Amino acid sequence: MPSDSTDFLPTRWTLLTRLKDWDDQESWRQFFDAYWQLIYNTALKAGLTHTEAEEVVQEVVISVAKKMPEFKTGPAAGSFKAWLLKMTQWRITDQFRKRARDRTAQRAPADDDSRTGTIERIPDPVADQLEAEWDVEWEKNLLHAALQRVKACVKPELFQMFDLLVTKQWPALKVSRRLRVSLAQVYYAKYKVSALVKREIRKIEKRLL
Repeated sequence: MPSDSTDFLPTRWTLLTRLKDWDDQESWRQFFDAYWQLIYNTALKAGLTHTEAEEVVQEVVISVAKKMPEFKTGPAAGSFKAWLLKMTQWRITDQFRKRARDRTAQRAPADDDSRTGTIERIPDPVADQLEAEWDVEWEKNLLHAALQRVKACVKPELFQMFDLLVTKQWPALKVSRRLRVSLAQVYYAKYKVSALVKREIRKIEKRLL
């Protein structure tokens, strides 16, 4: 899988419009970099294996590519977040059904006509909890995107103080001593960067929700 991108969750309605062009490789790269981790982590939390989760990512991207020409871009058309969740849920369910078919095929004789009926009676094991897991992963990715954007626009020493204090949860005194700065500077970094992160989150949410 690709490494984290500083443009994580960069989707704007203009990008979604560009995705209608299957030959726009750069837009599809941006889309994949933005959403593969979200889809992958949700699939893992649903109970799939690493390999199955990777297949979900691939199948979701293929599904999005097929459905994108008919997807209406624009806030009035509804939530892209909800639409992508639906695509992901279908592919996760497909993986559980595939797993059940493989296990049934290993146990049953080749001419056993009852296998299909048994598989189709298997309940969807992810439907009830998937939306909650999706929301958790979405918020984590949203925060990551905001942090990366803020990191790119503030002084490195300011972000380092914030990162040690807030992300790594070091005591303020330890941060002060390690970086040889005053406690006032440490708390200012927390206040300043936190405010910028909250602003970036609001900006991204307006583009995606």
